[in-house]
Amino acid sequence: MNMTRRQMLVLLPAAAVAWESLLAGTPESSPNYEQTQHWWGMLIDIPKCIGCGNCVRACQSENDVPDGYFRTWVERYHVTDTNLANPEVISPDGGKHGFPAAVEDSGKYFFVPKMCNHCADSPCTQVCPVGATFVGPDGVVLVDQKYCLGCAYCVQACPYGCRYIHPTKRVADKCTLCYHRITKGLTTACCEACPTGARQLVDLKNPKDPIHAFLKTHAVQVLKPQMATGAKAFYNELDGSVR
Repeated sequence: MNMTRRQMLVLLPAAAVAWESLLAGTPESSPNYEQTQHWWGMLIDIPKCIGCGNCVRACQSENDVPDGYFRTWVERYHVTDTNLANPEVISPDGGKHGFPAAVEDSGKYFFVPKMCNHCADSPCTQVCPVGATFVGPDGVVLVDQKYCLGCAYCVQACPYGCRYIHPTKRVADKCTLCYHRITKGLTTACCEACPTGARQLVDLKNPKDPIHAFLKTHAVQVLKPQMATGAKAFYNELDGSVR
């Protein structure tokens, strides 16, 4: 793809400088994207999730995720007074096509979207024998598939079950926070597709990001805090039964 002189003049100066990086498929190397100026995470607002599966379908389409594998998925919890410690959890086909009708009883139902937590102290990066999986300066955990051996050590080390070995590439695959999008100033595919705003991409280094006001007025939690992974997928109103 070539850019004409006319197109160059139309572009803002900063965009023109970044053009070659975008064409090369390395937007993170663009002068317009400073990795050290960001620290990405995700806010998941449990009461807003309706279990529609839009996020799962959008992720699969955007990232060419193979059938039967998931970079993100949704679980439905059914909690009653008698099963607080062991609630019923279902996720048919990752919740991609929604869920069956709930049975009316005295218990409660709620949905929990899950994904890579992009941990600051991620166990997956610590066990990779060749450094193929790493935490970038902007807090996104990525896999360099050119170096990945497909040994699955990282898959076993992830306490959240968020990784898999790609069935044809035979390398580790996972959520990248749609890195190809966020480095261009876009949000993730799952956030864009959510009809209720249950998912919000957050930049913890941006003082103007609404996440800071949200954290002051809400008690957010992370999954499996006892693992001390520095997870950056923050959940609002997370039920204690969620595992």
